[in-house]
Amino acid sequence: MPKSLKKSCTTQTSISKYFGGGLSSSSAQCEINLKLNPAKHQAERGKQKLSSDDVGLPAKRAKLVPKDQQLEDLDCEPGSSQSAKETKTRTSQGAGGVCCSTLERLKVFSCLSEPSDSQDKSGGASSKACGHEASDPVQHRITNTLQQAEEECEDEEEDVKQGISFSQFAKSGRKTKKGGGGGAVADATPSSSDSSAPSRRSKSTYTPLEQQVIQLKQQHKDALLAVECGYKYRFFGEDAEIAAKELNIVCHLDHNFMTCSIPTHRLFVHVRRLVSHGHKVGVVKQTETSALKASSANRNTVFARQLSALYTKSTLVGEDVNPVCKLEDVEEGSCGDIVSDPPESFLLCISENRDKLKKQLTVGLVAVQPSTGDVLLDCFPDSSSRSELESRVLKINPVEILVPSDLSEQTHRLLHSIANASSQADDQVRVEKRDSAQFEFASAMNTVTEFYCHAQNKDSRSLSCVASLESPVICCLGPLIQYLQEFNLERVLRSESSFRHLSCETEGMMLNAATLRNLEILNNQTDGTVKGSLLWVLDRTRTPFGKRLMRKWVSQPLADPQSISERQDAVQEILHSDSLTLNSIQSLLSHLPDLERGICSIYHKKSSTQEFYLICSSLCRLGLELQSLVSAIQSQVSSVLLRRLLLDTPDLLVPAHSFLKVLNEKAAKLGNKTELFSDLSGFPVLQERTEQIQAVLCEIQDHRRDVRLLLKAPAFDYTSVSGLEFLIEVKNSLSSTVPPDWVKVSSTKAVSRYHTPLLVDRYKKLQQLREQLQLDCQREWTNFLDQFGEHYHTMKRAISHLATVDCLFSLAEVAKQGDYCRPEVCENQHQIMIKDGRHPAIDLLMGEHNQYVPNHTELKGDGKRTMIITGPNMGGKSSYIRQVALICIMAQMGSYVPASEACLGILDGIYTRMGASDNIYRGRSTFMEELTEASEIISRATERSLVILDELGRGTSTHDGIAIAYATLQYFIRDVKAITLFVTHYPPLCELERLYPQHVSNYHMAFLLNEPDISADTDAEVQPEFITFLYQLTEGAAGRSYGLNVARLADIPDPILHTAARKARELENMVNVRRKSKKLLADLWSITDKSSLMMWLQSNSCQ
Repeated sequence: MPKSLKKSCTTQTSISKYFGGGLSSSSAQCEINLKLNPAKHQAERGKQKLSSDDVGLPAKRAKLVPKDQQLEDLDCEPGSSQSAKETKTRTSQGAGGVCCSTLERLKVFSCLSEPSDSQDKSGGASSKACGHEASDPVQHRITNTLQQAEEECEDEEEDVKQGISFSQFAKSGRKTKKGGGGGAVADATPSSSDSSAPSRRSKSTYTPLEQQVIQLKQQHKDALLAVECGYKYRFFGEDAEIAAKELNIVCHLDHNFMTCSIPTHRLFVHVRRLVSHGHKVGVVKQTETSALKASSANRNTVFARQLSALYTKSTLVGEDVNPVCKLEDVEEGSCGDIVSDPPESFLLCISENRDKLKKQLTVGLVAVQPSTGDVLLDCFPDSSSRSELESRVLKINPVEILVPSDLSEQTHRLLHSIANASSQADDQVRVEKRDSAQFEFASAMNTVTEFYCHAQNKDSRSLSCVASLESPVICCLGPLIQYLQEFNLERVLRSESSFRHLSCETEGMMLNAATLRNLEILNNQTDGTVKGSLLWVLDRTRTPFGKRLMRKWVSQPLADPQSISERQDAVQEILHSDSLTLNSIQSLLSHLPDLERGICSIYHKKSSTQEFYLICSSLCRLGLELQSLVSAIQSQVSSVLLRRLLLDTPDLLVPAHSFLKVLNEKAAKLGNKTELFSDLSGFPVLQERTEQIQAVLCEIQDHRRDVRLLLKAPAFDYTSVSGLEFLIEVKNSLSSTVPPDWVKVSSTKAVSRYHTPLLVDRYKKLQQLREQLQLDCQREWTNFLDQFGEHYHTMKRAISHLATVDCLFSLAEVAKQGDYCRPEVCENQHQIMIKDGRHPAIDLLMGEHNQYVPNHTELKGDGKRTMIITGPNMGGKSSYIRQVALICIMAQMGSYVPASEACLGILDGIYTRMGASDNIYRGRSTFMEELTEASEIISRATERSLVILDELGRGTSTHDGIAIAYATLQYFIRDVKAITLFVTHYPPLCELERLYPQHVSNYHMAFLLNEPDISADTDAEVQPEFITFLYQLTEGAAGRSYGLNVARLADIPDPILHTAARKARELENMVNVRRKSKKLLADLWSITDKSSLMMWLQSNSCQ
């Protein structure tokens, strides 16, 4: 058996997992025939121009079929070359005007067509490009040999029988037309008889670059690989098809794979686009330079490449994805095609621990934001509804979630509903399943132990501290460490100061998922955007890090009266102070880059020189400006919180000055690392390399004297053309004076350019030294970033101070524009007293026309603590109860509130049940969703909570709904004793005021009723009533809800309205008759003597 065939069977690599599509087996058969006829193959191949994929490759491209793999032991006809020429001539004549070169190119594809029975009558050889078994004995013997080789391959390798072939990863579905006059379109579909033929293709079928891509793809199967090829990045196979679709670029077939490309200087744009659509993107870069490779032993091989970075939604940290865009550039639209960073980019890892004995589920989570260094831990029991997990996920707002492969169905449904909450693909959460073995406690503990035992720096979190964490948290921490190690971002987990327990942060006011959603605290319920939410009202911050902190403040109000008072004092001073110092500080916060993400990028050693200089110079400028204002701050600022923040920050920013002094500003802004450091005394390696380069340059410059003497040109100097330096330019008329050992580099009509042997040697050495200098500079730059990282936590604390100042300025600006008041927050009093309260978002949306009707609220824990609110639909009941809750949240944030006066107690939580919506994916009907939320409130509300129930019980029949609403409200009044706002359309619930007069009061939203005239004729058309809304909260219960008025506002057709009005009147009369009959029967039952009976008969006979 030929060695080449045997080798191809045993070394065939299948990458069907990575690249889709395939060639038919007939293409492999075509290749065998091409090998059998090398002269014809050479003639066809000579017509094709192969493009080079790599810079620096040899001029000769690696052949598709190397000579050493041809079937040398098979007898071929001696006249095969002549036969090929004759075939070419005959085909060109019968092509109907198609040129020969086109036909020769089409012959390469014609091997994919179906076999034809037509044969070349004159030559006795097959006229098909991929010939079949012919009657010629030589061809018959060749066919027998191939069949024997095929049988040996099948015996030696079982993979061939399993269908491992090139057709699994080459582009499939290619169709081509034959070059003849009657050629038809044919699909390349393999037949059963030659199904093993593709397995005989050897690795050399692929170009060196393609082989390299295959190896990289085997190592990183789940990532889209962008491979650096000279001045562009290329995608291959299925990666190319996905990238072309997402980026809206052209994808085409090149050799064996589909491919598309992007320019190197636009890498950050396209990587961000792919990542925003939920893909994991790997950037593969060349690790060799041309000059160093030319002098190495492997100079004739393909450039070495390796994965330099991986990116997902939560790991967008690095030079490739962090372009330095100035704020004014973004405002002008020059960076409009860049996908901006989300305000939060948390990576969340979730684990579940089930206790079968107690039948209890414990959920652990670890959330890390690699771009800012924040790490949150939590461990909590949860119910089957996963309400606790949902509230935490909404607060964290992750962009990526890691879960075990054996995640429970309930949690999977919850995460799926959260991930698909947005209709836009770039807003959806990316969920990645990992091997469940990584989440087992033993495996996770080994990972954590190994990780923290190798920590060397003083800020590392000790192993004892890690061991004290709850086991569900460790089960999350282990897989998270392994995941971040793939991105080289695990360093952020080593710091103890970055770890914060989420449950400790939420020891303030508890806002669960339903409350965040129903009160529209972070997003509105209409389209899911920020506009119209409480965050939209309060966020007037000027910095990205201030914006992130404001979101945290809004979703996690305080419960400590002292902290609330400190914030209120700071806001009051900013609001009423005329000091120029505070105005100067506020102006300093404008037009700042994202310092928090910037220092974290430096901490990860992934920062570019441009980004480092921008961040470091901004920190230095802030430090100097604040230092100059220290005396003014001490004398003019009285707020304890403001003084502490502003006086501590300059000292924390001092280390940045020493790093900025070392850098060359011009080189840093240009990204030139070879000239980056202005003083090389601290970098001996770079200093030595620079001296070597200068020595070579001196030799080259001294060589000019010899050239001048030889050419007798005293004014001669070197020239540079197209990047080539030190060229000796000689006029063509004087070319006879040029020594024969000079090397001609280029020439024109007038001149020729040469290098002397010494210049050839020295210039080659100079290029090697320059490239080595670049490598040395990169190493020194990484060490330089590592040194800055030692001050990371100090810088982060300073930036946290600036973020707090920014948020305080924002609250002051909102209070001034909205005419807010400072609320009085009382620790020991359980009450809500609001005078002229307004809904903050609606008040702002309605503008400056003062159209919003303010309302009072008086609720006391030991007095009237429950309000039953009735009234017409659309009367403003839901807006009122939301207004009360939002004012309480703003007060405990430390903000001013939209009211003329407010006195509020400290609430431990706000619980809401509002709206009507089902959750089909989680298997809940509208009523089930309603009662699930009510059940959670019942189990969690305390005496110091605010409970809001809006139309509880409306999702079922009237009697069941009234019964559930009545019993639930009575439980809150009698047992929980929480401050409660209960909105209902059920009049029987108003009777609770009579049962609990000290704690319950009825209210309704005022309105004017314009009822139509009622004709005496019962057959007359009944008209629906007309309501004028007053939006004023008034004591007393409303007798009706006037739903027909809303039906008219919704443009229900008049005939339907008239029918509904008539039916409503009939039902109302029926109920009145029943009530009257019931009263008569009750009176009759109470009669005990004859006289009373006569009086009862007399009174009822009058009626």
